[in-house]
Amino acid sequence: MAAATVPKDKLDAPAAAGVNGPEDDFFADWDSIDWDQAEKNVRRLRQRIFTASRDGDLAKVRNLQKLMLRSLSNTLVSVRRVTEVNAGRKTAGVDGQVVLTAPGKAELARFIQRRGSIWQARPVRRVFIPKAGGHKRRPLGIPVIIDRAHQARASAALEPEWEARFEARSYGFRPGRGCHDAIGVIYNTLNGKNPQRVWILDADLAAAFDRIDHDRLLAQLGTFPARGLVRQWLKAGVVERGRFTATEEGIPQGGVISPVLLNVSLHGMEAAAGVRYYPPGRRPGEIMPDAPVLVRYADDRAPRTQREVSM
Repeated sequence: MAAATVPKDKLDAPAAAGVNGPEDDFFADWDSIDWDQAEKNVRRLRQRIFTASRDGDLAKVRNLQKLMLRSLSNTLVSVRRVTEVNAGRKTAGVDGQVVLTAPGKAELARFIQRRGSIWQARPVRRVFIPKAGGHKRRPLGIPVIIDRAHQARASAALEPEWEARFEARSYGFRPGRGCHDAIGVIYNTLNGKNPQRVWILDADLAAAFDRIDHDRLLAQLGTFPARGLVRQWLKAGVVERGRFTATEEGIPQGGVISPVLLNVSLHGMEAAAGVRYYPPGRRPGEIMPDAPVLVRYADDRAPRTQREVSM
């Protein structure tokens, strides 16, 4: 059987797209999909969104995000991510469903590509897992597998827009960044040429995921094309031990899109702290010597890749 190659120049391919015949044949041949090409298509479109955001062209950003949300490649890569790559792929949400077989993955991708626009978010299943290095536990929200796939699709559209806008010294839950990068910046700030800072304020954002203000976050997202779905995820509620509870604040740890939503919510901390940069064109990226340096990081990477839990 010929490989089911993803169309190279049809990232906005509608539900009926396929290169070797009808859509049903294309999705059915899950194991023969050209994954290198699919990943390349998504990376290229992510880069275009990033560039448009960096250039301040919001209209182009929105058009490209709509393209990403229609993208067949993005659907395929997102389904593969939540069913094959993420650590929580064997953990079910409130519907008790997991997708582990090739036919099941193909059916999930077909469903999302055809009917994604009419999906209604489901509540998350809340469990508690031990915190690293202690006896305390933290809540983990487990979305149903369809919501996870939708969140992966939406994150692919949202993350590159904000990666072009986030503060340079923000290191929590960002691709290619981590705690060690933050430590390096702190060290260089204190030991560089003519260091001006002589003290450090260490602040912990306790239960940061649980206290996100929904209205403020949605306002930050502006006209993001999947804003309606994000609102559904925020308001979907949680089920713990069979009891439903509405969610009026916070975002569930364990959601695929939760880390980037947390970063969007926290964006603007530098301005609030009084960080001031040199004017454009003069020592770009450098903070004025009489202004504070704010370094933000996350010391727990678990929300990025949902852990396995047995309940």
